[in-house]
Amino acid sequence: MLELKDIEAGYNKKPVLNGVSMTVNKGEIVALIGPNGAGKSTVLKTVIGVLKTRQGAVLFNGERLNGNSPAKIIGRGIVYVPQGNAVFNDLTVLENLQMGAFLLTDKTLIEQRMQEVFGLFPEISERKNMDAGNLSGGEKQMLALGRALMIKPDVLLLDEPSLGLSPKAVKKAFETIKGIAKRFNTAVLMVEQNVQEALRISDRVYVMVLGKVAAQDTPAKLTRERIRALFLGG
Repeated sequence: MLELKDIEAGYNKKPVLNGVSMTVNKGEIVALIGPNGAGKSTVLKTVIGVLKTRQGAVLFNGERLNGNSPAKIIGRGIVYVPQGNAVFNDLTVLENLQMGAFLLTDKTLIEQRMQEVFGLFPEISERKNMDAGNLSGGEKQMLALGRALMIKPDVLLLDEPSLGLSPKAVKKAFETIKGIAKRFNTAVLMVEQNVQEALRISDRVYVMVLGKVAAQDTPAKLTRERIRALFLGG
């Protein structure tokens, strides 16, 4: 469904990604792990169009995405959830979800999607009229995921969904991500520093080091020793 071919990208004149290639299939959770500065988040920003590719191609169902604006890419069914509980703090939970439905015009469909989100996240349903800034870290992450689901994306790009969450909230977040992939057949590309949890729910893993893919495999075949060696540059 999503394919990156020999991607080169970076910030200003600084190169970050160097020949990155990877794939994500329908209904599959793919984890992107690696040391800080490896270029993991840059991959997601390149896919969603925030960063322009210098070389290579980003393909969605065989059609080239790079060169399109983020709005057009979202319209194709790809949604990016940045790190850090990225919600609109001054808006209510309900208003945040409405923002996620900005591409939809059918009010009945919007209401239906909201009820689906509240079914997934009953915790935020109870707080739908509360300002998002007053939610806990775990509830903000639920809201960020729920907002992303309002347009029923084909591809979900997640940047460190466990960042800043309590151990209990981390478990809940990852189980929810796994449920989303299976229930909606959504392709998930997830950057995550919590390697143990990422490996637990992922179908495949890419390890990035210094802007390149250093290894790719199933979680069962990537041993702790191999991952540790790659993180340390071995």
